[in-house]
Amino acid sequence: MSAPQLTGARVSRADVEDFLYYEAELLDSWQLDAWLGLLTEDACYYVPPNDKPDADHRDTLFLVADNIARLRERVKRIKDPNCHAEQPRSRTRRMISNVRITSTSGDTIGVAANFVVYRFRRGEAARDYVGSYRYMLKRQGDSLKIAERRVLLAAEELGALGLISFIL
Repeated sequence: MSAPQLTGARVSRADVEDFLYYEAELLDSWQLDAWLGLLTEDACYYVPPNDKPDADHRDTLFLVADNIARLRERVKRIKDPNCHAEQPRSRTRRMISNVRITSTSGDTIGVAANFVVYRFRRGEAARDYVGSYRYMLKRQGDSLKIAERRVLLAAEELGALGLISFIL
């Protein structure tokens, strides 16, 4: 499995879909180091509160507001056999739909998509996370990289979802 390559001068919706599907495959197969390779060196990952999806993480309490250094540390920790929250690992399956290019500016592409993430853990009820993604992707040569990933959960309340994995 390798990252999709861009072939044209212009990034198409199909290019973006292939990239998002590839990202989903990496996350579902727990290839977290390869997933980190999809991120820019200044990447940010946000899960804002449900009541303020467009808020700024600097003045609002987010569920997740990580930069690339924090993401690398989370991946390192979650792969550790002593990480009891993910031993044994959750099994997940992602469905990505309604992929749209929302903006372009130079090499930066704004993208929106809907998702459902199904999470299965031994001894627990299956959990369904539903929402939308907002990405800022950057073209780097013949590939795309994630500069920002914002996860907007559609749940009315988060308590029923249990633990929110940082990799939705």
